[in-house]
Amino acid sequence: MERQITHIDLDSFFVSVERLINPSLMGKPVLVGGTSDRGVVASCSYEAREYGIHSAMPMKQARQLCPEAIIVRGDSAQYSKYSNIISDIIAEDVPLYEKTSIDEFYIDYTGMDRFFGCYKMATELRQRIMKETNLPISFALSTNKTVAKVGTGEAKPNGQKEIPFGTEKGFLAPLSIRKIPMVGDKTYQLLRGMGVMLIQTLQDMPCELLQQVIGDNGATIWRKANGIDHSPVVPYTERKSISTERTFDKDTIDVQALKGILIGMTEKLAFQLRSEQKLTACVTVKIRYSDFNTYTMQSHISYTSLDHDLIQMVTELFHKLYQKRMLIRLIGIKFSHLVQGNYQYKLFEENVQQIQLYKAMDKIRERYGKDAVNRAGGMDFKPHDINPFNGKTNT
Repeated sequence: MERQITHIDLDSFFVSVERLINPSLMGKPVLVGGTSDRGVVASCSYEAREYGIHSAMPMKQARQLCPEAIIVRGDSAQYSKYSNIISDIIAEDVPLYEKTSIDEFYIDYTGMDRFFGCYKMATELRQRIMKETNLPISFALSTNKTVAKVGTGEAKPNGQKEIPFGTEKGFLAPLSIRKIPMVGDKTYQLLRGMGVMLIQTLQDMPCELLQQVIGDNGATIWRKANGIDHSPVVPYTERKSISTERTFDKDTIDVQALKGILIGMTEKLAFQLRSEQKLTACVTVKIRYSDFNTYTMQSHISYTSLDHDLIQMVTELFHKLYQKRMLIRLIGIKFSHLVQGNYQYKLFEENVQQIQLYKAMDKIRERYGKDAVNRAGGMDFKPHDINPFNGKTNT
């Protein structure tokens, strides 16, 4: 049985939501992101793209390319609201789906064509979403995730497409190698240097040659170029929270060491959030004293996965919560109210250099381990480093 996989993507999602809120933005070049020159573009309308603007571009450069562009700071709460509405519609309508980001979904209709045409089912789902949300949406149906995702890109804006079984290679062949998922800027420049511009050229190359040039990912890219992708649609489950805690061998009032541990714990949880492409909107700190009484305090924040935002809130909560001046047995942190998302949310506020710093740190951790890079204040204190009474750390 051939698989029937649909990829759904909301067109310029942040911009589309802003246009629902403010219809006067319709038909105009709109940029969502940081409003200062140090900010970056989180999303842009198709009218803005005609000027060469794209997401993650520095806002200063975008202003220069299109001085008449309307810049909107962005509202992450509204984006999450509409994303959840769409998730609920899809969950009611389909047998199996995977939510890969705030505005992107995969649906597995395999086996459903015997009851009802899969393309017709996907078409009706798209029409329902557009009717109930007034948001533009595009989709493509094919036999696997890769071809369906590329197909959605070709169907945009606000369109739909079917790539039947047996036509995958022919559909991909005339397209740019940039269309292949996994081909980033570095790989693209490498392949261009070899004279490879179109996917058809990759299809005609021996897989072994691509492995020699690119490395371990060469075989995967070759398979994708040939329309081969066996990766499954992973059933979607929304994780509600992540947490960590530390119990000490000796109870302590060493505040400096406790703050260092909290910073280190926060960094690790924040890295986990970014690795799973999640954001948190609620921070909780827990303290258990030597008499085993346990206290917690939480605070709601704007959606984020960035260390400095979370460290600031964790530190504030700890200082508010630690009032007894008693020996502490355990401290803990929890991030909850999680949603799908990544750096985009903070592009409304942060500058390019800060985002690039976090991405660089995460790459180091992914390659060398999560402890490969840490803030000096968050170096992982061991329980035996803590003097339980004098408020100082042993060095």
